[in-house]
Amino acid sequence: QVQLVESGGGLVQAGGSLRLSCAASGTIFIINAMGWYRQAPGKQRELVARIISGGSTNYADSVKGRFTISRDNPKNTVYLQMNNLKPEDTAVYYCNANIDLGHRTGDYWGQGTQVTVSS
Repeated sequence: QVQLVESGGGLVQAGGSLRLSCAASGTIFIINAMGWYRQAPGKQRELVARIISGGSTNYADSVKGRFTISRDNPKNTVYLQMNNLKPEDTAVYYCNANIDLGHRTGDYWGQGTQVTVSS
């Protein structure tokens, strides 16, 4: 019923930039929040950034000042602008959305997109 499709990952040198996008589609009533998580090899999945419907945002300390999350509500799309990338940002990045379908609310995940930062 709901699908999250991510794009924008890739390989970049340290200090470079990437922009991730995630579009939600399906029978959506309200998207309460959208965010990005990442998981590096051998590590747990962690929150990178999140934006709620009112526009408030929160970031992991490790990305504050370098990453910016934004949202296009009419397009049900969330973006993650990543600047000054570091090798430790290398991970699979997953889009997450808390979506109200009208009859129930749940968390949905994208398939993940690889971000690799070379030193």
